Amino acid sequence: MTTTPRPDAPALADLRTRFAAMWAALEPVGRDGRSGGYRRFAWTREDHDLREWFAAECRARGLDLTTDRMGNQWAWWGDPDAAPAGGNKRGGNERGGGKGIVTGSHLDSVPDGGAFDGPLGVVSALLAIDALRAKGFEPHRPIGIVNFVDEEGARFGVACAGSRVITGAMTADRARSLTDADGTSMAEALRAAGRNPDALGPDPETLRRIGTFVELHVEQGRALDLLDEETPVAVGSDIWPHGRWRVDLAGEANHAGTTRLADREDAMLGYAATVLAARSAAEARGCVATVGKVAVTPGGVNAIPSHVTGWLDARGADADAVRAAVQDVRAVAEQHGGVVTEESWTPTTAFDPGLVRRLATRLGGIPVLGTGAGHDAGILANAGVRSAMLFVRNPTGVSHSPQEWADPADCVAGVEALTSVLEDLAGGAR
Repeated sequence: MTTTPRPDAPALADLRTRFAAMWAALEPVGRDGRSGGYRRFAWTREDHDLREWFAAECRARGLDLTTDRMGNQWAWWGDPDAAPAGGNKRGGNERGGGKGIVTGSHLDSVPDGGAFDGPLGVVSALLAIDALRAKGFEPHRPIGIVNFVDEEGARFGVACAGSRVITGAMTADRARSLTDADGTSMAEALRAAGRNPDALGPDPETLRRIGTFVELHVEQGRALDLLDEETPVAVGSDIWPHGRWRVDLAGEANHAGTTRLADREDAMLGYAATVLAARSAAEARGCVATVGKVAVTPGGVNAIPSHVTGWLDARGADADAVRAAVQDVRAVAEQHGGVVTEESWTPTTAFDPGLVRRLATRLGGIPVLGTGAGHDAGILANAGVRSAMLFVRNPTGVSHSPQEWADPADCVAGVEALTSVLEDLAGGAR
């Protein structure tokens, strides 16, 4: 895998070409030849290659790279532990704490996910640094780029694990004990990746360095595309409350051909009823719910299931409605002897209103939109970090799928918007 050469001013005249070059370097990593989607899971060979790519791109730009207690990667232009140059207070966290202006996202994916969810924010952050340097910008505040680990939760089942652990939203003990589909714990996966699982835990030193966090992300919906105005970028206002629940239903394994229907204890029947209940409850409560993952034991075509585990994702604009929908699902599962266990819950996350207004104004009064998708920016916001998001238009609205897409011209517009935001927040010389 190659890195993009450090640019000069003429090279930046065509951001689209530079974007395409970086995108091409990432494209083959973790791509499934059958589906065309990506399988970039935490603490795997693919994850290692992505982390190495990020580190190489940061070294090519002379950025100082550090790793926090969870393994998230942070690259700094300037010293995040030094006082702001010239005493400039603009862009900092008025509630105290950090000084740096941080951007970035994640590089992992859901199973057979799309190319843009996560990597667009990381690539855009690196190119924004290039653009600022090419115009001779000298930041008064350090600018950081982060690659959060395990944002999707595809391997161990809890989304935003990287940001949850360092903020204390998830305990280190729980993180270490999470297991993947093969029964490998996160602690074991970390050891196999050459990391020390005992190092996991809250990282206040890292968090103190963050004065403001702005995450650029592909829009996971069609809100921008459906607006009358021609704008490829929006500012995020909030994240809907959302959570994940594990549903366990027990039965008795038996022969599929010789066991009378009346004698069967089929765990799949309770599971099927629970899936249907999720859809009905979501419709009734005005939210959304999905059962998108299932594990069946023993898993044979000719064997009656003795155990079925499914995972429910529920979210919506109103937290009470989401909770009520889950209770409806729980009631049906329990009728079939099932047990529903909450694995994660993130309440409504409103991004910093002043920062949202500042970004929208800086970018010419662009739209401000809420989202039903969770992000590391939301975890940081709930931890008291001044945060906001930028969304790049997704013309199909498809995400978490190989068909996820953003037009290259819109991606470049996103880089330009992020560059303008970083210039404003980092308080460079005028």
